[in-house]
Amino acid sequence: MDTFTRMQAFVQVAEAGGFSAAARRMSKSKALISKYVRDLEDELGVRLLNRTTRQLSLTEVGAAYLREASEILLRLEDLADAVRDTHKEPRGLLRVSAPRSFGDTVLGPVILEFLRQQPEISLDLRLDDRFVDLVEEGFDVAVRLTDMADSSLIARRLSSFRTMVVASPACIAANGVPQTPQDLVAMPTIVDTNLRTRATWAFVHEGERFNVTVKPRIEVNSPQVALEAAVAGVGFTRLPEFICVGALKRGELTMVLDEYSKTSIGMYAVYPHRRHLSGKVRVFVDFMAQWFERHYNPCGTE
Repeated sequence: MDTFTRMQAFVQVAEAGGFSAAARRMSKSKALISKYVRDLEDELGVRLLNRTTRQLSLTEVGAAYLREASEILLRLEDLADAVRDTHKEPRGLLRVSAPRSFGDTVLGPVILEFLRQQPEISLDLRLDDRFVDLVEEGFDVAVRLTDMADSSLIARRLSSFRTMVVASPACIAANGVPQTPQDLVAMPTIVDTNLRTRATWAFVHEGERFNVTVKPRIEVNSPQVALEAAVAGVGFTRLPEFICVGALKRGELTMVLDEYSKTSIGMYAVYPHRRHLSGKVRVFVDFMAQWFERHYNPCGTE
């Protein structure tokens, strides 16, 4: 029995909150797990756990040792995965999260081409406009349309897109063409609450960014419904270009304030912070980056 096994036992006890739970996780007896931890403490010459008849807690030294031991075990696991990946094709189930509106309008052909190229990978694609917790909910990777701020995740930029203010010809005929973003405050608007800024819309003019808070006639947590409301003449709305490109080409909507809407939003593939990226995640992220570089330009913009 070696230090590695003792370390594994200690980490399992600390994470599970007790010897019995750790024994079940490791499929070993409680007595053996307890012996492993005692032997580790004897080897180190310190007490790692405070034990009473009712509870178990880490000592200060034990908490520090747990952080380092967990990292070491993770590195070893990653190393083993990396070695395995060099000798086999990527395979297995890949769980992916993406915004519903983006999945419905853009991701379909991308996913189909990826599956054609990777016959050993199966895909569980979940479309949801909320930000999922990748680790808690068991996702391998997520596509996010946002400014990245979560340092616990690794992000690879795939592309970018614009949001634009649009309205139907009938709405523009009834309300006029806004000359500046501030004009929107007095006009009927439709707000997609999936946008993180909701009714506060960001604009840029001559390199200077500023916000305008509109007064929505309707708020809805669906960009598709916001699109339909705009086509029906309910008001002006702000939508991602990939949502409204079809309506723009058909003449159902007209873009306004173009000179104020040059900012772009990043499109990212994000995944949990791991030193080694599993083969199936790596090939998916690489494929996505290459596909969007070659094919994605919904409105012919730069």
